[in-house]
Amino acid sequence: MKRKDASPIGQLIRQFLREESLETPLNECRLINAWGEVLGPAIASYTRDLYIKNQVLYVHLTSAALRQELMMGRELLIRNLNRHVGAQVITDIVFR
Repeated sequence: MKRKDASPIGQLIRQFLREESLETPLNECRLINAWGEVLGPAIASYTRDLYIKNQVLYVHLTSAALRQELMMGRELLIRNLNRHVGAQVITDIVFR
């Protein structure tokens, strides 16, 4: 017997996450986990203490030279991280 009001499971899960206000924290977690994938293990080894507050990603870097290099490519990095997650999660990055 086929139901006429059936919805795809993916759509139901997205709706549930949105209704329970879990979509944003989940996307933030995905973005932080994607940092090493997007930038690679060499750059990720110089970073620690990543967190997001008010759509701003804060990254602590142990190399001043790397900090300068990443600051120059900040806009591209923001686009790549958001694209990797599939949502507009961050609008800016602060390197410390």
